[in-house]
Amino acid sequence: MTSIIWPRVSGAGALFKANMGRLREMLARTMVSATWAAVLLGIASLASRFLGVLRDRLLSGTFGAGPELDAYYAAFRAPDFMFGLFVSGAISAGFIPVFTRYVLKDGNGRLGQSANEFASRVISVLGLALAVFSAVGAATAHWFVPLYTAGFLPEYQQVAVQLTRIMFLSPFFLGLSAVFSGILQTYKRFTVYSLAPVVYNIGIIAGILLLTNQFSIYGVAVGVVIGSFLHMAIQFWSVLQLGFRFSFLPSLMDRGLREIGRMMGPRTASLALEQANLILLTGVASTLGVGSVAVFNLAFNLQSLPVGVLGVSFAVASFPFIAELADRGDRAGVKREFSRIVRTVLYLIVPATIIFLLLRAQIVRVILGTGNFDWGNTEDTANALALFSVSLIAQALLPFIVKTFFAFRNVRVPLMVVTVSVIFERLLAWSLVRHGMDVSGLVLAYSASAALRIVLLWVFLHLLVGDLDEKRIVRSLSVIVGAGLAMGIAMQGVKILVGNVVDMHSFLGVFGQGVAAGIVGLAVYVTVTYLLGNEEARRLTGILRRRFSTVKVGEIEQI
Repeated sequence: MTSIIWPRVSGAGALFKANMGRLREMLARTMVSATWAAVLLGIASLASRFLGVLRDRLLSGTFGAGPELDAYYAAFRAPDFMFGLFVSGAISAGFIPVFTRYVLKDGNGRLGQSANEFASRVISVLGLALAVFSAVGAATAHWFVPLYTAGFLPEYQQVAVQLTRIMFLSPFFLGLSAVFSGILQTYKRFTVYSLAPVVYNIGIIAGILLLTNQFSIYGVAVGVVIGSFLHMAIQFWSVLQLGFRFSFLPSLMDRGLREIGRMMGPRTASLALEQANLILLTGVASTLGVGSVAVFNLAFNLQSLPVGVLGVSFAVASFPFIAELADRGDRAGVKREFSRIVRTVLYLIVPATIIFLLLRAQIVRVILGTGNFDWGNTEDTANALALFSVSLIAQALLPFIVKTFFAFRNVRVPLMVVTVSVIFERLLAWSLVRHGMDVSGLVLAYSASAALRIVLLWVFLHLLVGDLDEKRIVRSLSVIVGAGLAMGIAMQGVKILVGNVVDMHSFLGVFGQGVAAGIVGLAVYVTVTYLLGNEEARRLTGILRRRFSTVKVGEIEQI
């Protein structure tokens, strides 16, 4: 009997080892194409965003758009502000370009001594700073949280204070994770990097499902901390596979650290302005009635799905490639890549904008309409989502254009532009609320600010680089807009037809109407752009015709 079973067991063990080997190979794969990297990041971002949608559905169903959820979203502001102030500026603007120099110095495809020491110094200094500021932030939360929750009842101000103290653990883990992200991006290993947001959302969802019955909204805050730790842990594992070995080197006397410090100053100021602006918007929303902060954040999270999947994915994936072209002084190459990526993002974000505008009520009701989230909450969130959607094109292009400035080591222009746009947004928001608008006034101001920012950044980038292939971009956009109009008409027709034959008071009726209208609209959009000879449509259909499993590296590079 043993002789019969043993071959089966050993065979299963061999198969398991082979599969684990293939998994490790896939996770360690180096990307050779910005577009392929963006596809991978987009898929992972889509998975993460869907988990985020599930997270928000669980939150809205458990707490409704009420005071506890208001306190939860308000509690994010200070930890996010600190993360942006001390981490995002350094990593996004300075770490990757400087770290690349150390990697090239080692030149062996793995983390050598120079890169190891530099990464260890960054982690040591950043870790100590984050630990200190997290502790100080948690200890003093009762002083500053009431400043931007003035509209909350006193008991819910205290809830926001306690949630903030718990969440101040997350910047420490996310800060270290950001360094690991920078290392993986430098080596163009995007697979594990793309999975980090997925495990982050899994941690929060676990907090909602497992801890809220006993700890109410505080259980969700614990889930945020768990998700942050998982975000760090999965990337730390991958960096170890590159040969990283940490040494505690908390010295500021390093040329690379000083260079990062010089570059991070303007970028940190930009991010601080953006985070401060969100804090101010939260403060204003807290005075507009119970649920206003939740409505703003729920709508913001929904509209962030296409921005993250499309805009952020292409920005992150293209940055190492654009930076390399800029370092070589290849302006023609930068122009070619810039034009291609902008046209691709436009081709994808325009139909997403139309879907979010025309199906806003269906999206909100299907995703969030459960439990304590009533129809009034649905209408308020859908109205906010519509106003967010008008700026989706600008929001999707912003990350990539800002990264293009960073590729040229220019961090001052984005700072100047964000300063102007934030001032404009604050004045417009104040004026709209003063004249009787509610949360919609804040959202409209946010969207108008995004549009202003993209215009100013484009003008300054043109002055910096020269011709950005605008004629080709405009020709492509004209076809895209025309197809978008046809898509919108088709969607409206399907909405009416389906609405007349299904029960629009049921989940399945609302879901069926939205899915039918979306599928028909996308089919019309792709067909029209293809027939009109749009280059991005031809490329997309060419990709879809290929069998994913048989695409070779050489073919991927041509996508």
